[in-house]
Amino acid sequence: MDGAHSASLATGAIAQVESPRLAGAAPSPAEPLIGTAPRSRSHGSRVAKVAVIAADACMIAAAMALAAWARWLATGDEAIGPLLLAGLVSMPVWLGMFGRYKLYTAAAVSSRTAEFSRILHAVAAAAACTGLIALLIDAPISRAWLVLTFVFAVVTVEVERSVVRFVFRRARTHGQLRRRVVLIGSNAEALDVVRMLRTNPSLGYDVVGLVECAANGVVSPVPVLGDWSDTVNIVQSADVSGVIIATSAVDIAVANRLARELMELGYHVELTSGLVDISADRLIARPLGRRPVMYVEPVRLSGWRAAAKRGFDIAVATSLLILAAPVLAIAALAIKLDTRGGVFFSQVRVGRNGKMFRIWKLRTMVADAENRLEELRSHNDLDGPMFKMSEDPRVTTVGRFLRSTSIDEIPQLWNVLRGEMSIVGPRPALASEVSGWSDEVHNRLRAKPGITGMWQVNGRSTSSFDDYVRHDLYYVDNWTLLTDLAIVAKTVPVVLSRRGAY
Repeated sequence: MDGAHSASLATGAIAQVESPRLAGAAPSPAEPLIGTAPRSRSHGSRVAKVAVIAADACMIAAAMALAAWARWLATGDEAIGPLLLAGLVSMPVWLGMFGRYKLYTAAAVSSRTAEFSRILHAVAAAAACTGLIALLIDAPISRAWLVLTFVFAVVTVEVERSVVRFVFRRARTHGQLRRRVVLIGSNAEALDVVRMLRTNPSLGYDVVGLVECAANGVVSPVPVLGDWSDTVNIVQSADVSGVIIATSAVDIAVANRLARELMELGYHVELTSGLVDISADRLIARPLGRRPVMYVEPVRLSGWRAAAKRGFDIAVATSLLILAAPVLAIAALAIKLDTRGGVFFSQVRVGRNGKMFRIWKLRTMVADAENRLEELRSHNDLDGPMFKMSEDPRVTTVGRFLRSTSIDEIPQLWNVLRGEMSIVGPRPALASEVSGWSDEVHNRLRAKPGITGMWQVNGRSTSSFDDYVRHDLYYVDNWTLLTDLAIVAKTVPVVLSRRGAY
């Protein structure tokens, strides 16, 4: 598109905003549509999709080769050629399965956990098809090779997709590979979506403006392009590829009509659910008569899931305590040589359902640190009832290192073994903090406190109190075993980088 045409479209959009017709009158049926057809997928997006498909193919081939090599090391069987031939012949099936499970659909893999789940299902189905293909072409197939291919493919593809996700996030942050959209709606939900997309460019959306659905004098961070009665013309003039409809801001009949009209014109249409802080992984779209509805899967913190979480806690805590024993011994010696006082620090915290327990840490402050807290309250770096101070004078020299590396929290593994804490969960709060909570924040006490959690891997001490509450409540409301594994995986780089710790 040349610059003159872009300018004419921009002028048309401005003219629409200033036109008296946008005050509420519907457009004339005979009036021609303004603008051009929706922007097609950009050349960069097409190249990116082809690159991802090629990368998947390379990872699958590497997994097959690794599986054949591992089998040869274990058995000494040199019949590798037929296995790789079967893998090569089945490669289109693998990529087809990846497409079948929507691994090349951006909307389906926006969540990392959802993408991993799709990878597991796609690889399992493709491995089964590979076995069938080997039988059809009469190739000698090894069940051990198939199992190893499944394991290696899950690992290699997941690593590759993590790299792809990082590259895409960087590109979107720099204004590339982003979808230009218009948001339809001007209520609180619509404005919240706009702010979220503008503050998180890695999500890949560029909101060029919104369409007002009520004359409420909305103060918007993006241009207000006009009134809902002229939505189609506005969207076409804005040179976008899609729209987002805030369903709570639009009458249901209007939302249905707009969705149909815009989809017929080739635009991507997305509708908000109206739900807040409910994981998309818990939503299942299903028909209810003639209407599509969203079923929200309940979070169950009991039964086999609770037993599995407890087993995971015991296994991880026991392993880490054994591995960390030398580190604890060295840290204890350093603490004794640095300042006077005990090696350990204990404090009463609030656990699940408000039950009090005593938490254990390595001492990182001077012996009378608790008595000096009130004189430092005015230097709190955080809002809300939590207290954090970046240059806390009570922290010792050794203590500062122990805090930045999270070594001081190793004794909490004992609390995990006792069943008072979990490896993953909300931060264990002080009784003085709980007294200042609202009824909503008290919901975080439905889960055991954890050594690590969503708050810790998303900013730690650099987060605000609202972020702290939001992350912990989201975890409690949407807990799954897969979420715990993802948080543990994210904790490692956070601890190594010492991000947000003081």
